[in-house]
Amino acid sequence: MKAPIRIGGLFVAAAAIVAVLAVPVQAHHSFAMYDVQATQVFTGVVTRIDPAPNHLAIFFAPMNDERTNVVRDEDGEPIVWSVEMAGSAQMARQGVSVNSFPPGTVFSVGLHPLRNGEPGGTRDGGLFRCPDRTPPEPGMHCDTVDGHTPIGEGPLATPTD
Repeated sequence: MKAPIRIGGLFVAAAAIVAVLAVPVQAHHSFAMYDVQATQVFTGVVTRIDPAPNHLAIFFAPMNDERTNVVRDEDGEPIVWSVEMAGSAQMARQGVSVNSFPPGTVFSVGLHPLRNGEPGGTRDGGLFRCPDRTPPEPGMHCDTVDGHTPIGEGPLATPTD
């Protein structure tokens, strides 16, 4: 009679180990890599979208203050930032997808930047898409353009200094 109990005990122990090891796979990453005390606001031009299931990311080139071109590095190449958002399915329900934000789309977003200084961050506040071929006035963002499309809840984030 003791043998079946021992096998049952081993089964329970094995199941507990599997459950403990499975938790990290299902756990969400920390937001410690973002400086949540800082907020930057950008109006930029989409270069591509990464529709990863866990976090959709929009890669974009920020526009200059005059809203006539994108910001470039010393070699004349566009500086590309990324903004991480919710999962692709959730963002698609809000109107953000590879098809609805093709390359060249102008949009405005607030983000908490990466602590390591790399050009990226996580979304903070609402996101606003400018109408096609209608960038905002100098120094302004898409939420001020007639016919803009708001995405998500709330206003555009307020930048911190």
